[in-house]
Amino acid sequence: MFLIVAKYLIPKGYRGMTLFPFVLVKYEFDKANETFLNHEKIHLRQQIEMLILPFYIWYFFEFLIRLIQYKNKDLAYRNISFEREAYTKETDLNYLRNRCFFQFLHYIKIK
Repeated sequence: MFLIVAKYLIPKGYRGMTLFPFVLVKYEFDKANETFLNHEKIHLRQQIEMLILPFYIWYFFEFLIRLIQYKNKDLAYRNISFEREAYTKETDLNYLRNRCFFQFLHYIKIK
């Protein structure tokens, strides 16, 4: 993982972004935030297991589906299966040691 502070590359309203193999953070202090970094490391694992490019394609299309479903971009983002897994498990700093492949599929349920 390459951790880079990139204040101007992060979209407004977000603190970080994972673009394999880089984790971009908006603020220097987030480089020491274990929970935040664990969230981004979960995204790295998701990207690797999906062979990177398919991850981004899936992410984009699932966002569109969620946008139609919720009619709200923030709710759509929060309900992407990749994000649901990362937000749910970000405080479990041992999660990646025991995580099964394609675990994000457990979070794809439509409410």
